[in-house]
Amino acid sequence: MPTPPRRARRRPRLAVPLAAAVLGLSVLQAPSGSAAENTFPAECPWMDTGKSADQRAHLLLDASTLDQTLRWLVEQPANYPGVDDFEGGISYPSQLPCTPQVQYTDGPDSVRGTDNVTVFPSQISMAATWDTTLARTKAAAQADEAFRNGKNVVLGPGVSSSRTPQAGRTGEYFGEDSLLSGTLAAAQINGLQDGNPDEPVMAVLKHYVANEQETNRETSSSNMDERTLREVYDLPFEIALSKSSPGGIMCSYNQINGVYSCENPLLKTNLKKELGFDGYVVSDWGSVHSTGKSLAAGLDQELNRPIHYSPDNLKAALGTGEITRAQIDEAALRVVRAYIQAGLFDHRLPSQPSSDVTTEAHRAVARQVATQGSVLLKNQGKILPLSSGVKKIAVIGPTASNTPTNGVSTRTVCFQANVWGMDCRNAVAPLDAITERAAQQGAGVVYNDGSDPAAAAAAAKDADVAVVLGYNVIGELVDDPGLTLDGRGDQLIDAVASANPDTVAVLETGSAVLMPWQSKVKGIMEAWYPGQEQGNSLARLLFGDDNPSGRLPMTFPKSAADLPTSTEQQYPGVFPEGGNIRQVDYSEGLKVGYKWYDAEGIEPLYPFGYGLSYTSFAYDNLHVKVVKGNKLEVTFKVTNTGRRTGTETSQVYLTLPRASGEPGKRLVSFRRQELEPGQHRQIRVTVDSGSAGHPLSVWDPATDRWVTPKGTYTVHAGSSSRDLPLEKSIILH
Repeated sequence: MPTPPRRARRRPRLAVPLAAAVLGLSVLQAPSGSAAENTFPAECPWMDTGKSADQRAHLLLDASTLDQTLRWLVEQPANYPGVDDFEGGISYPSQLPCTPQVQYTDGPDSVRGTDNVTVFPSQISMAATWDTTLARTKAAAQADEAFRNGKNVVLGPGVSSSRTPQAGRTGEYFGEDSLLSGTLAAAQINGLQDGNPDEPVMAVLKHYVANEQETNRETSSSNMDERTLREVYDLPFEIALSKSSPGGIMCSYNQINGVYSCENPLLKTNLKKELGFDGYVVSDWGSVHSTGKSLAAGLDQELNRPIHYSPDNLKAALGTGEITRAQIDEAALRVVRAYIQAGLFDHRLPSQPSSDVTTEAHRAVARQVATQGSVLLKNQGKILPLSSGVKKIAVIGPTASNTPTNGVSTRTVCFQANVWGMDCRNAVAPLDAITERAAQQGAGVVYNDGSDPAAAAAAAKDADVAVVLGYNVIGELVDDPGLTLDGRGDQLIDAVASANPDTVAVLETGSAVLMPWQSKVKGIMEAWYPGQEQGNSLARLLFGDDNPSGRLPMTFPKSAADLPTSTEQQYPGVFPEGGNIRQVDYSEGLKVGYKWYDAEGIEPLYPFGYGLSYTSFAYDNLHVKVVKGNKLEVTFKVTNTGRRTGTETSQVYLTLPRASGEPGKRLVSFRRQELEPGQHRQIRVTVDSGSAGHPLSVWDPATDRWVTPKGTYTVHAGSSSRDLPLEKSIILH
């Protein structure tokens, strides 16, 4: 049998050529892309679709030897039943018949590691849409591409709490708020797993838990109290699990309070018991540090090849009593049951995967995400949309063009940077799209690559409007030390704005950045990493063909000193004398994101939830009443008071009683609605103390449960965390 090749780079996910694995499969497999009928060979009773996933998994494992059971505890032997020999000279007996080929792929944003797929915008861009329907639609498109490309498990989406905007993988996540993050993650999980019934793809939510920086991510400990863990870092997972059922959850690299995530008892006590997760826990690549500790703690599958979960290591731990056969069987059961539940046993991967899976419909989805996720931060004097009187536009900056300048081009900011990359060869350059759109209204475009700020300023000086693009590159393994633009971008924007007061800055970043030039420009658009359709999206927004509707999923600070993690002990942490694990002190506790700015009375540059439109909205008629079961029924009216159709994302926040010790206020509901000029809509939301977000409650470590404090609660409604014109207090007894 073929041996899986050694992985050539740090984190590629594909270990065995698909064709080789398919050759080793039983001929009893179901046809590609179609459900197996409720008929099955006598030797494969686990293929009986009339039975539950749990029953089928038990049938398979009851017929398995110990060694066959051990295959399920490692990615490669679990997923390639036609391969028995693996790297390191490790062999297994052949797997039972009728077990499927399974192929993992990384993919929080797009199907990674392959060409000719749709490169969607980064997840932080999706978060800025605040649109659960679009999140599900995008995930279904991604799942379709994964399956047709020969992959049926997506390692994504991911959630974090964006504790610091300096974290390199901020662009892979959904921002700083648990409700927004968990809700959007659930929508994507449902889109991945249910969007294409005949092409099943399983989602693996990641990374559990407190995976909040890339600096020494494998040798750092996230240290915090229990209340902070439950209210901040567990909560987005709890919310996601209440609205979806991912097949897997991936544990993270870091330690939590001195114990590695993948061998931390939190996997059982919090994730599986308290949060009710019944899928399997899989490690990140290389994040396993033990055999017995990890299995006993709840790690079910080791990613990639057998190392700590090799047959010899597992049998040795079994022989010493460090683990039990029941723990092995439970881990295998969770994996097999999840595969069956997801449909991977009954809908096989195509025997000839397609190398080109992008479609026009998927590109349209990418364009919609880029458009809805772009956030208009400043629009002084209504410089945008560009009017018909604008006849000469200067477009400036290396990311505007597909022609590289010092190695930087449109493709540089297409997606969240990662250690093994993707190709964005089909990216639509902003320069090309703006030039084409400008011609439609008789305007011309001049371009400067921005490599010389003085030359860029000269090009901008005589233009009616200057559009200058700034960027930074962060990603896996790459934190942002200063929240500044790359390529002397701050100097470039300053020079252009000094030469032409009618300047619009477009930012293509993976996180919040500082803006020392903010007062000099009239317009600012945060486009994040906008994917392959970035040019088309940006042009339509600049010229007003689409109305901006994005809202910030994270706070933009005025200075690095304003961050909740401004000390070395908080970020990136310190190494104790003689120690090799960086200790990261989460001393800000519950004060993460906008809660920090509220509690400390710090004015942000742009607050969480903020975003402008080409129209305007008004709020009135707030009513709040308590209904049975400690529920708040909140109603208010939103009116489009402007002259064009626009989309408003209404946000409801709650301030808890002072005795609760809860900082600031918390987001408890949001509602996105499109309104025509003059149209109003009555918004009705229920804030339920029993929901997974625990909107009225705090975690009480003394009783190990959520409690709802008695006292005065204040409901706020408006358009951002700092623009809340409606407010009403109510007492809960």
